[in-house]
Amino acid sequence: MVINIEWIYCPNCENKTRLKIREDTVLENFPLFCPKCKEETIISIRKMNMSVIKEPDAKTQSR
Repeated sequence: MVINIEWIYCPNCENKTRLKIREDTVLENFPLFCPKCKEETIISIRKMNMSVIKEPDAKTQSR
């Protein structure tokens, strides 16, 4: 049995991150950090398909 292993690519800059996933990897609400663009993105992965979770930006408080 051969297990497919692939690199995770940054959804912002399309560069390779430091993580690899297998076919049976499941990630939910995972904070993916990209060393190239220095951005952190919340992702979910199931069956080698990555989806980016959009979170609302924090609003600054006005006084």
